Amino acid sequence: MAELSKIRNLGIIAHIDAGKTSTTEGLLFFSGQTHKYGNIDDGNTVMDFLPDERARGITIMAAAAVIPWKSYEYHLIDTPGHIDFTAEVERSLRAIDGAVVIFSAVEGVEAQSEKVWHQADTYSVPKIAFVNKMDRIGASYNRTCDEINEKFGGVALQMQLPDGEESAFHGMVDLLKMKYLQFQGEHNETINSIDIPAELSEAAQSARDALIEKVADHSDEVAALFLDGEEVPLDLLRREIRRLTLARELVPVYLGSAKREMGVQPLADAIGEYLPSPEDITEYKATDRRTGKEIAAHADPKEAFAGFIFKINASNTADLFFVRIYSGSIHANDQLINARTGEKVRAKQLYRIYAKSTEQIQEAGPGDIVGLTGLKDCGIGDTLCAPQRVLSFGGIVFPEPVISMVVEPKLSKDKDKLDDALGLLCREDQTLMRSTAEETGQRVVSGMGELHLEVSLKRVSTEFGVEIRTGEPRVAYRETLVQPTTIHTVFNKTIGESIFYAEVTIDFAPRERTGEPFEIKDATRGTIPRALIDSALQALNDGLRTGGLQGYPMIFVNATLKDLKFSQETTTPGAVAGAVNDAIMQAFQQAGTVILEPVMKLEVLAPEDTVGEISMYLQPRRAIISDMIQIGIMRKIICQVPLAEMFGFGKALPRLSGGRGSFSLEPCGYQEKV
Repeated sequence: MAELSKIRNLGIIAHIDAGKTSTTEGLLFFSGQTHKYGNIDDGNTVMDFLPDERARGITIMAAAAVIPWKSYEYHLIDTPGHIDFTAEVERSLRAIDGAVVIFSAVEGVEAQSEKVWHQADTYSVPKIAFVNKMDRIGASYNRTCDEINEKFGGVALQMQLPDGEESAFHGMVDLLKMKYLQFQGEHNETINSIDIPAELSEAAQSARDALIEKVADHSDEVAALFLDGEEVPLDLLRREIRRLTLARELVPVYLGSAKREMGVQPLADAIGEYLPSPEDITEYKATDRRTGKEIAAHADPKEAFAGFIFKINASNTADLFFVRIYSGSIHANDQLINARTGEKVRAKQLYRIYAKSTEQIQEAGPGDIVGLTGLKDCGIGDTLCAPQRVLSFGGIVFPEPVISMVVEPKLSKDKDKLDDALGLLCREDQTLMRSTAEETGQRVVSGMGELHLEVSLKRVSTEFGVEIRTGEPRVAYRETLVQPTTIHTVFNKTIGESIFYAEVTIDFAPRERTGEPFEIKDATRGTIPRALIDSALQALNDGLRTGGLQGYPMIFVNATLKDLKFSQETTTPGAVAGAVNDAIMQAFQQAGTVILEPVMKLEVLAPEDTVGEISMYLQPRRAIISDMIQIGIMRKIICQVPLAEMFGFGKALPRLSGGRGSFSLEPCGYQEKV
């Protein structure tokens, strides 16, 4: 196991096509882990190993790898950039301590860049940034840094100065060492640190002064020297930049062109220099499952083991569970507790993960990201613990699906194989859900977008050998209550010679149409058996998800169990569930329900002369345009539009924009269906 202070758990996060995978391939190549620089265009990348990833040139599933870099050990997760796969980013953020956020120097801060930045902030993840594609037409380092400052509160700390942009991009100046970095060799693997050329000298000094001044705004030590006109020692400057990065007050920004193999090595050095080790995280907050009190886990191999499952590779033979270890050590065949279920599980085998490859190991400790097999009834978001200390790091809340599609096997004999395949896919991806259409009995799969469903269902044929037919994509409508109501129901039935009785009082109310889909609470008083309370709460959760008056799943509902009357002789968990289900149906009828449709935030980047035509296309589709932003020679249109109006937009945009437009679409809420 590596020394704790030398471990870095980091994620690579960004908007689609900003260059995450190319940058990761550079880290692998320059570390010596690969002997060929993987290229997306050639379809030979290590981290994008699924056939569909290589065919489309995008990352679909978060991939993990261990990368040795000088004296460090980087545990790296390359995440998707497409909004349809945002759940992969969300769960990966739970496993990392630091992040590299990649921006395209051409497009700047795009929609998904902004989203993943804020996702990282939610989990207090320190960041460094890499402005990629400096060699592309329209690239601007300063404009991209200005956008980072504008959108994220002035945190960008420019660590380098580019020597040219677009086709004139040749290298960069290291503003700490005040040296010019000259890249040479077949893969630019050799970096010569030479004196700054005379024509860059004045700009470099000005940029370094700006860097020191920005650090001085947050550091009394640096400020004292800076104001007195004294030289700030390099060690002090590095130490303060690291401190401010870990405190999330500043974000060091680097630059380069991953595709041209320039700037990746300085970025790799910065990961070790400025991102946190597990030792830098004072504690990982958790809840004691036995007492309900907040406790903390620490990156100490002598503490009781605690780890978090953030990803599953499902298989018909043995699922591989990706686990981030927060405290303690684990050995192959150790017995653990699943904090969610309280059940004992056994980690039969332990693996070091390298993209699609694994290496069996016998032991792992704090800070490690490993693969486990043999776990029963475990899922993403579960905490695994040593039996002597059962704690939970809290689960992961996944967004509700917004689109659905009917799926049937081409051959009736493949029905069971299709069900098995869909079960595996849904186990891997909690934003993918399957159900059965009540009116037809057909299988329905729901997900986060057209691409999400297309990619997921393609795996059914490529990986599981089941040929399928699919229907047209449909919007996944939801229902919610119109007004609050309180329901009192009595369940009193005789089945055979047995009497079953339960009596419940439940408050139902619509809630704000953002955030959690439900809030289900127990507000009962007195001594009621826990099994009966649990049965009532579970029945509430299941019943609301089943569907409202129009048959769509309910959403944005508060349900509070106020009272539960029972008899020792005749009340069973089943009787309680029956009373709750009766109460739910009465609530729908008394309060009434309304159908909700998902609304999307749409961002379109297109040439200036095509904006009018794109706007004319969007307006009759109920789009509400909120902003138009100039980005170089391009214009960004920002609007909200119902998902139902967006089918086919991806095919229409090339025609509308002369093949030069791009767009991103992400869920931003619900509105009443017109």
